Amino acid sequence: MIAGVVQSDEARIRLAVIGPQGQEREIEAIIDTGYTASLTLPPALIHALGLPWQSINQGILADGSECTFDVYVGRVNWDGKERRILVDEADTDPLVGMALLSGHELKMQVRSRGKVTIKRLPSRQ
Repeated sequence: MIAGVVQSDEARIRLAVIGPQGQEREIEAIIDTGYTASLTLPPALIHALGLPWQSINQGILADGSECTFDVYVGRVNWDGKERRILVDEADTDPLVGMALLSGHELKMQVRSRGKVTIKRLPSRQ
């Protein structure tokens, strides 16, 4: 289980991002259910971790505008397991998106200091 807290009307969790040489940084990320990919990180953190560049992608922001961004390969410690993910470069607070939440249940107490929990769903048989 992953635990977090609601602060300033945003659900926040802490997670470890891992670079290709095993270097690790703990970050605080905002859960954004409108973001369909896995994770955004600011350029300085991507470069500090030495994440390898993968490609360029385009996306539509919440205001309807289009943007082009670089995509990198990274790893995160997610619910006790290391996962390989694609990381979108964005000069903003880190965001956790729906691709990383896939296969999990998200619960939030939407109030100041409310609990945020993310639990793995049982696999379908």
